[in-house]
Amino acid sequence: MIAETICSAVSAAGLGIAAITGYRKRYLAAARIAAYALVPLGLVLTGAVDWAVSTAFSPTAWIGFGLLGGAWALFMTTRAVERRSGGTRKERRAAERAARKDAVAPAASAPSLGRSARPSAAPASPPKTSGSGEDFSDIEAILKKHGI
Repeated sequence: MIAETICSAVSAAGLGIAAITGYRKRYLAAARIAAYALVPLGLVLTGAVDWAVSTAFSPTAWIGFGLLGGAWALFMTTRAVERRSGGTRKERRAAERAARKDAVAPAASAPSLGRSARPSAAPASPPKTSGSGEDFSDIEAILKKHGI
């Protein structure tokens, strides 16, 4: 009963503020304030406030919320343990290793030794390294693998 009275008073005050805002020729803001002011009154008339009040003071409802929270915590704990367990991680790593081995043939990045379709203009020279001694052979292998 008190909740309905409070919601009705809040709605009446909001509609009063909307009327003052509309009097100041700020119609868009007045319409928005009126919309917000009508929400508590709508909740009272639909019975949502009565349901919320009866739920808030019901021990059965709180036991139900506690059980839902416990089930959620249990579910999240089992997910965390499953992710951290050694068996599944090892299985995933073994599957990743097998996938890497099967993805590229061992000689896929090695150059062919047969004659090419077009003759080369100059003999192949060893790759030049910069002054810092960087080795780009692995990058070159990746680019060759993709045909670049």
